[in-house]
Amino acid sequence: MDFTDPSASALYEAVVRSGGDLVVGLDFDGTLAPIVEDPTRAHVHPEVPDLLVALSEVVRGVAVVTGRPVRQALALGDLDQVGSRINDLHRSFLVLGQYGNERWTAVDRRVVSPRPPAGLAGFLREVPSLVRRAGAPDAYVEPKGLAVALHTRRLDDPAGSFARLLPLVTDAAARHGLAVEPGRLVVEVRAPGMHKGLSVRRLAEEWSAKGFLFAGDDLGDVEAFTELRAMRTEGVATMAVCSHGGDGPEELEELADLVVDGPDGVVELLRALVHDLS
Repeated sequence: MDFTDPSASALYEAVVRSGGDLVVGLDFDGTLAPIVEDPTRAHVHPEVPDLLVALSEVVRGVAVVTGRPVRQALALGDLDQVGSRINDLHRSFLVLGQYGNERWTAVDRRVVSPRPPAGLAGFLREVPSLVRRAGAPDAYVEPKGLAVALHTRRLDDPAGSFARLLPLVTDAAARHGLAVEPGRLVVEVRAPGMHKGLSVRRLAEEWSAKGFLFAGDDLGDVEAFTELRAMRTEGVATMAVCSHGGDGPEELEELADLVVDGPDGVVELLRALVHDLS
């Protein structure tokens, strides 16, 4: 793969040198699957399943780390079948859902999940009032079991609706002891205490990673990118890849070592990684 930035090239080469001790973590929406108006139709790039299988053969482990519930990611990405194929090769693959609160492995093939957070039921009762006060009564409300996401992408004024909704949701979430995760025209409310940075750290420890490449596209990936920087100071070869598709958050791009053009760019990078590690 050609890099215009010499520093990105050097980081990529270090990641490749970690070889069989490399862990690859991948966000779902905006990274493996394009951002779409209807989140129930966010299917992965057609090359992703075969690439994940091929990648698993040359690295220590592959993980999908997403804000989605695990079962959604499994269905939309055909990841259950991907896991079967990888398990047949005696390689490691897992899916962490809801930022790491849910876990599914290709070996166990069951979702391990905590109870819904205290306060979520009370917050959900407030949602109809919140969207009305924000002038966004038709905002799409997506229950996630352990969380709830409010999307404004389908509305006539998605950005304006989001700007009005976010402070109302933030205040209500605080009253119920919940965390708020803003994204691209979506705000998610969930239990505090878990984020992708913790997931990355735990994966690195579980798999004894000497290298870690993580790709993500939104504010929920900031903690993961920050953790990669900390791990780099500890001697782990790391690379943070921003899959922005042209409209990613500036905060994430500033932390990224490499910016690629959405799922197409991620697929190109993974294809190169498989080639360079084989």
